[in-house]
Amino acid sequence: MDTGKAAPDIDLIGLARTYLDRWFPGGHAATVGLAAGAAPRWDEGYCREVARWYDGAPALAYDARLARLYDRFKRETVRQFHAIAGAGLRVVPWRRPGQPYRGSAELIESVRSTGTIHVYLTSEGHGPAPPRGRHPLREPSGVTVDGVELAHNDLFRAVHDIFGHVMYGNSFSARGEFRASFCHMGMYSQDVHPVLFTEQVAQICWYYFGPHLASGGGRRYPEQKVFEFPAPFLERFKGMFTAAGATGPGRPTDG
Repeated sequence: MDTGKAAPDIDLIGLARTYLDRWFPGGHAATVGLAAGAAPRWDEGYCREVARWYDGAPALAYDARLARLYDRFKRETVRQFHAIAGAGLRVVPWRRPGQPYRGSAELIESVRSTGTIHVYLTSEGHGPAPPRGRHPLREPSGVTVDGVELAHNDLFRAVHDIFGHVMYGNSFSARGEFRASFCHMGMYSQDVHPVLFTEQVAQICWYYFGPHLASGGGRRYPEQKVFEFPAPFLERFKGMFTAAGATGPGRPTDG
């Protein structure tokens, strides 16, 4: 995994501000630029704690409240997709063997130079839906590109890479993924931050610090679960950045 950090992309920062001005008026767009220097007060003990909690959590704890949060998360992700598409960025399903990029440096350089991002499809990366229940992000999004209807998870991967990695040059290292999640969190309404935490931060913690590593089997992506972490986990994640001097991601509440 690479650990470098490229310079911010001014055009993408402008796009993010325009998006927030449209959907969350009231000054939230100013926080996009402030997140550029965000760096977590790193705590591997916290990461291992998140990983253990994820490991022991049920695969599908999907009640009415969480269903509403996922529905809102999906709507906001689709809006972000249309924002990048409207700006001329192309999201293209990756249909070749292997991953489309060898690391974050290649992803960032390629997207910035070509205006195209290739997405490794969820159907290839996670296989069929888990037998214990259907994950809400595996559902079809209604967006079709090159004859392929993208799942909501595909759209999320695309907008996360654009607004989390390409916009600020964040790497795929554990710390880079934390920065990417923190930056991208500001693009969502505060109500759905718990979903973003489970879908991004917690899975990164499990990948890099999960109990499965004790067996020597190496890193692998976790089962994609549906549940909500206790609120203090999310608060501590945000606190890792605010304690380091960042002001925190935007906190839009409508949408």
